[in-house]
Amino acid sequence: MFRQLPMSDLSSDLASLRIDRETPPSSGWARKIIIALVILGAAGGAIYFLAIPYLRAQVFQTKVDVTEITLVSPAQASIELTSTGYVQAERVSQVAPKVTGKVTRVDVRQGQTVKAGDVLYVLDASDQAAAIAQAEAQVAAARARAQASRASLTEIKLQAERARKLAARGVRPEATADDLEARQSSLAQSARAADAEVRAAQAQVKALEVNLDGYTVLAPLAGRILNKPPEIGEVIAPVPGAAAAELTGSVEIADFSTLVVETDVPEGRLHMVEPGGPCEIVLDAFPNKRFRGKVKEIVPVVNRAKATVTVKVSFVDEPTGVLPDMSARASFLSEALDAEAVKEQPKLVVPESAITDRGGSKVVFVVDDGKLRMTPVALGEKYAGGFVLTQGPPAGTHVVKNPSGSLSDGQRVEERTDG
Repeated sequence: MFRQLPMSDLSSDLASLRIDRETPPSSGWARKIIIALVILGAAGGAIYFLAIPYLRAQVFQTKVDVTEITLVSPAQASIELTSTGYVQAERVSQVAPKVTGKVTRVDVRQGQTVKAGDVLYVLDASDQAAAIAQAEAQVAAARARAQASRASLTEIKLQAERARKLAARGVRPEATADDLEARQSSLAQSARAADAEVRAAQAQVKALEVNLDGYTVLAPLAGRILNKPPEIGEVIAPVPGAAAAELTGSVEIADFSTLVVETDVPEGRLHMVEPGGPCEIVLDAFPNKRFRGKVKEIVPVVNRAKATVTVKVSFVDEPTGVLPDMSARASFLSEALDAEAVKEQPKLVVPESAITDRGGSKVVFVVDDGKLRMTPVALGEKYAGGFVLTQGPPAGTHVVKNPSGSLSDGQRVEERTDG
């Protein structure tokens, strides 16, 4: 059974259940919320200013313009045109035997200098020698048969002459003389045939002797041997119609006195090249050494595909250490270099556009396998659009051109290409 409360008590109970909106929340919870927001903001700033640039540099490669550290010749002021090419020997010979045989003797080695007519190697000629001996025996037999035929002819000739005299005196019948004279004619034909057989056998011997010479391989010209000669025991088998360079046992000889630099000059700049004009030659193998040269020949053929003309530049100085197929750079000059000027060493120059400051030091950013390597440099005098490099990367090193302040050591980059 329920008891009914008075109205005054019920009103006071309901009033006690109302929320007091004027009382502030606990100060501890507010502090925690503010600290959390500050931490999140700091983390976001770190990500934005540190992590994102790092990820962009490592994942998304920055494209950069590059230039190159070069060796600049003291003749730079007189250079009108520079072109690259390769060293070639104008006199080259590929030597290979015309016969099949096994190598029994080798008299030369790779790199050796030989004279024209020197023996390079010898093939086994025992079978050929046996064939020659057999042919000589046939010559002897044919000669013996010819001598026997001539002896018989002489004998029958005498008998025919006596029979004719006797027949004239009526001592012997004329038929006997006629028979002997007919036999004489037959023997004369046999003697001529025997002589022809001797000559044929002698020709066979000479042909075999000529082939025997082919078993000894000789140098056709003076020069140096470029490839490795065959080894003793190797079997040489020429292929009909094949080039000498494709044959086993071929020996390549180059006359180093005919070395030239063959370079392709753009058709539009051919007017800057004159026959006999002075040149400077620099080889990739000897970047610190320069050779005097001159234009030997302008080949009268235009490469339509490349729009270039081949120019041959000969060496004025002795090309010591120069080898065929070396990469070379030929600079066509407005005036010739004298022997003393050519001895001056080229200068290692870094373009001014590649130099920047980092931490108070001069540095360049080397592009090494798609990554930047910040490298300190020591600079000398200003020279040829840059500075002489007294300490730093070697010639040919690719460095960033006009590096921005955002570049850093170890950053991944991509070299920008035209187009």
